[in-house]
Amino acid sequence: MQVAPVLFTTIRWGEVPTTIHPGASGEARWRTVEAGALRVRIVEYSPGYVADHWCERGHVILVVAGALTTELADGRRFELGAGDSYHVSDGAPGHRSSTATGATLFIVD
Repeated sequence: MQVAPVLFTTIRWGEVPTTIHPGASGEARWRTVEAGALRVRIVEYSPGYVADHWCERGHVILVVAGALTTELADGRRFELGAGDSYHVSDGAPGHRSSTATGATLFIVD
């Protein structure tokens, strides 16, 4: 990820509108701020959420609360809890997320 020049910005996440994105089951609630090619999000997955697609976009993800399972297209699975993170580059083999109990993520991509 290369962060293009952007102005210093603070974000009051409680004032950012929420959009709802249904998964194969459950839903994801996104609060999104974009600055040029940079996208910063707080994402809340409902209990039982399973992504409806394989993602190939690069991310830096921090689990703020809850528990997250990330599955790679090659079958590997990773369990992350609050305080854990992962990063993946654009075009890497697909990955998708799920959670049994719900999770809140901070994502930069």
